Amino acid sequence: MTQSSIPQAKGSFYGLGIAPKILEILDRMKFTVPTPIQHKAIPIAAEGKDIIAVAQTGTGKTLAFAIPIIQRLSQNKGNCLVLVPTRELAIQVDETFQKLAPLFGMRSAVIIGGASMHLQIQALKRNPRIIIATPGRLVDHMNQRNILLAFMNIVVLDEADRMLDMGFQPQIEQILKYIPKNRQMMLFSATIPPQIITIGTAHMRLPINIEIAPSGTVAEHVIQELFIVNRESKRKLLEKILAQYKGSVLLFSRTKIGAAKITRFIKGIGYNAAEIHSNRSLGQRKEALEGFKTGKYRVLVATDIASRGIDVIGIELVINYDLPEDAENYVHRIGRTARAGHEGRAISFATPDQKDDIRNIERITKAVLPVSRHPEFAAESFVAPQGVASKSFRPHGNNKRNYYGQRRTH
Repeated sequence: MTQSSIPQAKGSFYGLGIAPKILEILDRMKFTVPTPIQHKAIPIAAEGKDIIAVAQTGTGKTLAFAIPIIQRLSQNKGNCLVLVPTRELAIQVDETFQKLAPLFGMRSAVIIGGASMHLQIQALKRNPRIIIATPGRLVDHMNQRNILLAFMNIVVLDEADRMLDMGFQPQIEQILKYIPKNRQMMLFSATIPPQIITIGTAHMRLPINIEIAPSGTVAEHVIQELFIVNRESKRKLLEKILAQYKGSVLLFSRTKIGAAKITRFIKGIGYNAAEIHSNRSLGQRKEALEGFKTGKYRVLVATDIASRGIDVIGIELVINYDLPEDAENYVHRIGRTARAGHEGRAISFATPDQKDDIRNIERITKAVLPVSRHPEFAAESFVAPQGVASKSFRPHGNNKRNYYGQRRTH
């Protein structure tokens, strides 16, 4: 791999090798200043080179590959395949392409589970130039011979680390076997686990490595807090926090059953809430997400399936009601707030026996999570596993902060 040496930041999309027609469209859309990932990725992708790009969530990655894809497809024959981990992300990516593709006479098709196979077959018969798909449903269509991949000359793996987390590597490998070897391949990810290096080595040609922020870097402008709380006190603490903050809240549960229970609790204390997880139909998930965007639901309760499929500017608060099973998902969860330069807050609940889980998160983020106390709850601290001697974890020195996040003085 070679390292991109393009400067980090410039003030406009001009000078990035973008065709005049696309620049006009960007001007009309009021897109005037590229994000760092857009500034670095667009010129390289427009040249047809392979890319492995690492950038935190909420940094404009979709437009960073959509612009050069539209430009290259308008100049050459062939099609593009974008693989994504979740249904929500597929729809979100398609929304970005829809801002550009129709103006060049290009169709896109979204191929995801939970939606009508018949309608997807009809969409594929209209010869879309861009296909956005989840791996499992795409393989279903391949097995039924509804789609040929022989004309795909651009392939994007978006949120590649999440696809690997979800066990999609066999399907990805199967799909890539049917795509021409002389394709362009772009891989976008927030973290770079070893399997991604393996994919890069096996399937890419001298990919250029672009790293906007170190793997595991959290989004800028996120104020992080940690509450150590007994399991039985979580709901009461949640009620207090929902009363304190007035904006939109994205809350993460570790399980689908937990998400349903928490949603019922939140509704019971008087807030409009919806849930989004794999037990909900595609229609229910779309309605929940749209209701959250429009303010119909103040609180959206989600499992990790939604941690990268929610592109909503203005989420005030992310609550990790349950810590993620995989510490890397902490970065993706809290990346749902503080998007597009806005400030946001992330509050995590940890039970006294979850010291190791917090340590794993801190190793990935390379930062200590500041511990907060609520004045109405007894102070808790981390305890060592049974039979292990260890000091309890408490805030110390100048890192002590009160419930409102203000620095304590003595």
